[in-house]
Amino acid sequence: MKGTKVSHHFTTEPMSVILPAVRDQLRAAGEVTFEVPDPDAGLGRYAGEGTPHGTHRPWHTWTDLADLLGAHLLTPDRAGEGRVRLTLRAHAPARDPDHAGYGPDGDWARVNKLEDPVFLSTFIEALRRVNPPPGGRVLALGLNAGHELAALPLAFPDRALTLVGVELDPAAAQAARERWPQATIHVADVNALPPELGRFDLILALSLLQSPGVTQDVLLATLRRHHLTPGGGLILGYPNARYRDGTLSYGARMRNYARPDLSLLTADVTNARRGLQKHDFKVFVTGKYEVLLTAIPARAATPTGLEL
Repeated sequence: MKGTKVSHHFTTEPMSVILPAVRDQLRAAGEVTFEVPDPDAGLGRYAGEGTPHGTHRPWHTWTDLADLLGAHLLTPDRAGEGRVRLTLRAHAPARDPDHAGYGPDGDWARVNKLEDPVFLSTFIEALRRVNPPPGGRVLALGLNAGHELAALPLAFPDRALTLVGVELDPAAAQAARERWPQATIHVADVNALPPELGRFDLILALSLLQSPGVTQDVLLATLRRHHLTPGGGLILGYPNARYRDGTLSYGARMRNYARPDLSLLTADVTNARRGLQKHDFKVFVTGKYEVLLTAIPARAATPTGLEL
């Protein structure tokens, strides 16, 4: 990048020096460019170990730094033997994608969680862990436009399933119908599920249980008693991130907290896990940006070979 002003040339400085220096420049100018030892030259070393070109840090150190500071990490540039030039650009001011609701015209409709490789992998594994039978019934609560349902044919390419969805937003429900014309999509509140929904071999509730107006224990008890088959299972998703300027930023947020705080997330996951175990379910907790809690009957064998 000819003509780019390099603010800092880091070689052996500790992270305790690098972090505030980069942060201050980013705050002042909205963008900061600096040179560091090439992470590729130190493969196999731990962060902080020395190389002929300076202190080694892997690439994820710099992606984590960008996330911490609320910035995009732009494409790196070579800066001579054993050196790279990095640029962080501050996220543009933007509201969370759900600020305009969950209809097809809102920002949330642009989000496709299946493009996150960790979510895709862990969700496929969770689906195969529940392992609904051929012809089994699947209930998706708060499915929005139904993007995540595309994981079902990936997990079970030779298995036909009956899809039923419940979505409060009428426009989002219509988008889901257009995406999945073979599914039955109801516009309804998950707190007042109609009994005629029947029972299901798999129930999905992704990014739903911490929504305003939803009481987790009450909803899970209703699902367990009235809507789950004796051999059925559940997959519950708890957001552990937010989107900032189109980028996933790790860590659950609490109102009026500047930094992520996982206390509510861990409490909700723990309570759901204990409650389901109490009613004879085996529970698995996986994921990263969205924590997935998967529950299957305690007597059921746990399938193997779950990976995509």
